[in-house]
Amino acid sequence: MLVNLPYSAILGSGHALPGAPVSNQALVDRLAAQGIETSDAWIRERTGICQRHIAPESVTTSDLASEAGRMALHDAGLHPGDVDLVLVATSTPDMVFPSTACFVQKKLGVHQGAAFDLQAVCSGFVYALATADLFIRMGKAKNALVIGAEIFSRILDWTDRGTCVLFGDGAGAMVLGRSEEPGILAHRLHARGEYENLLRTPGSISHGVTQGHPFLTMDGQAVFKLAVEVLESSAREVLADASLEASDIDWLIPHQANIRILHYTAKRLGLPVEKLVATVDRHGNTSAASVPLAFDLARRDGRLKDGQTVLMQGVGGGFTWGAVLARLIGKRT
Repeated sequence: MLVNLPYSAILGSGHALPGAPVSNQALVDRLAAQGIETSDAWIRERTGICQRHIAPESVTTSDLASEAGRMALHDAGLHPGDVDLVLVATSTPDMVFPSTACFVQKKLGVHQGAAFDLQAVCSGFVYALATADLFIRMGKAKNALVIGAEIFSRILDWTDRGTCVLFGDGAGAMVLGRSEEPGILAHRLHARGEYENLLRTPGSISHGVTQGHPFLTMDGQAVFKLAVEVLESSAREVLADASLEASDIDWLIPHQANIRILHYTAKRLGLPVEKLVATVDRHGNTSAASVPLAFDLARRDGRLKDGQTVLMQGVGGGFTWGAVLARLIGKRT
């Protein structure tokens, strides 16, 4: 019988954003030069996005992940030698293999433990955080570096105004470590493969040639409807698991896809918009990076404080979704 297993808690966080922000108007002008019509007002009204970051060609996903990871380790007061698990959630890895996590391990100077990627698209960070919690709870890791990093700009069809204006590049990271009291209170993960056609990049590489469509495709209306439903249901699941009510949530940090989805989720949970952390206006949809990016910026501007309860949620291609309920305890063993 397993006894005296540790809890896990968030010890630190960090983020990385490539280059200067690209405003809607700058993007509109770029698209107009290609004969594609859209407007700043159209983007804002439908998504809430005002700007995003786009990585230059010289920057890789592991570069962004490493920068965010380095910041998170510093925030936690840890060194690379303290890390025994590196998890990177990404749908835009540096290459087919090795994993982006192995590149991050190398760039940060982590020489021990496991390193691997986790692919659940926009739910990826929530999946990775839950996985790291289980590693720590089972005594298989002491300090896990959990990162969501994406360069979605490289899998977008820049002739499709319905998708290319939605996404941005970036990375967010957390250090999860052993704790004497629970910091991660509950998590639930789900997938429904029959909805794989709603959001996907169906291309692949075979014999050195791209097979199929290499760019992101999305059924926006179907994704919107399903996202609102599953974000509410997963929130209620983890609250029930932790014997808490929605009113116990101090901050709601959903996947930053569309401001209307964020507002609908808060409304259906009976939460005031003031409890919602929203960064989609500044970053666009950064897929697996969106939740840790929003978390870190809210910590650094003073909104997130020790003792507060935070609900983090992901929803994306697969179709996947999940939630992690955490308490910011500010303590570690």
